Parts: sequence; C-alpha cells; structure tokens
Amino acid sequence: MLSIYFTGLLTGLALIVAVGAQNAFVLRQGIRGEHVLPVVVVCLLSDVAAITAGVSGLSVVLERWPAVLPVAQVLGGVYLLAFGVQSAMRAWKPQALTAEGGASMSAGRAVLLALALTWLNPHFYLDTLLMLGTVANSFGDHRWWFFLGAVCASAAWFPALGFGSRLLRGLFARPSAWRVLDSGIAVVMGCLGVGLLVH
Repeated sequence: MLSIYFTGLLTGLALIVAVGAQNAFVLRQGIRGEHVLPVVVVCLLSDVAAITAGVSGLSVVLERWPAVLPVAQVLGGVYLLAFGVQSAMRAWKPQALTAEGGASMSAGRAVLLALALTWLNPHFYLDTLLMLGTVANSFGDHRWWFFLGAVCASAAWFPALGFGSRLLRGLFARPSAWRVLDSGIAVVMGCLGVGLLVH
C-alpha cells in the first residue's frame, strides 16, 4: 500500500511542479506577500476536486466499460512519456521561474486569477482528470492509496511554494536548479509511462 501511496505522491509532484503560469502566479504572490493564503487554498482545493473527480469518475466508467482501461493506459503511457520528453528538453535548456513585475491586486482579483490560471488551463484537466485518474485506476481497489499520495503532493507543494517562496526566491532564480528538477521529473514520468504501457 505504501508503495502505491508513494507512486501517487511522486506522480502528483512530477505533474504539479513543472514550470507554468499557475506556479509562477503562486510564487509571485508569495514573494510579494499578497493574498497568499486564499491563492494557495484555491489551487489546493481545485487540485483535490479534480483529482477526486478523475479517480472516482473514471472508476465509474470502468465499471460499465472495462475495455476503456487498456485504451486509457496506452494513452496515459504515451502522454507521460511525452511529458517526460518535455521535461528532459526543459532540463537541457533550463529557464528561471520569474515572478517579479506587475501591479498589486485585490484579494478578489487574486482569487479570480488563480481560478482562471487553474481551470482554464487544458493541461490541468489532462493531468488531474485523465492522467492521475488513469494511473490510480490501474491499481484497482487500491486506487485510493494513489489518490491520497497525489493529494498530499498538492497539499505539500502549494503551501511550500506560496509561503516558502521568499526563502526559495534565490533557488528558483537559478536555471541549474530547474535543470536538476526537470531531469528528475523526466525520469519519473518516463518510468511511469513505460509502466503503464507494459502493465
């Protein structure tokens, strides 16, 4: 069970940590000290809702149409491999995650922007609903251990990024740090992708 939990944790982290607009926004708010708590809560609750829908919703589909799982696993495996290749390419030419610039904003605007950067991003649905749901359901009755790991990844990442960003500012400003991180993500995604394809 613990191995499934840690698989969920690593998969969740690998998908969520990639440099993107949402992470840059959370980092920006953290560095500025502006409305960090509501922004972190919005991102975290959005992840939990989408991961829950992916794991439980896909399981309902699989109960009615079991043949969907092999197809989803192949598509998921290909997606994870492609994600791994993208991470490897980012590691080859890393960029710093910048968060400076821009004017101050109200709490309401910050929340709306966090919602938009999350729910209007197609990769959010691919990662949480399809990808995490597919990998979780490949574990059958133990899928909720994977779910728990994936949720813990979000619960650890967003507060750490939002509230720890002042301490991490120097690290995120170094492309070499992202090279190491993206290399690790590429390895994890590659292994999971192959695992889904040969499962």
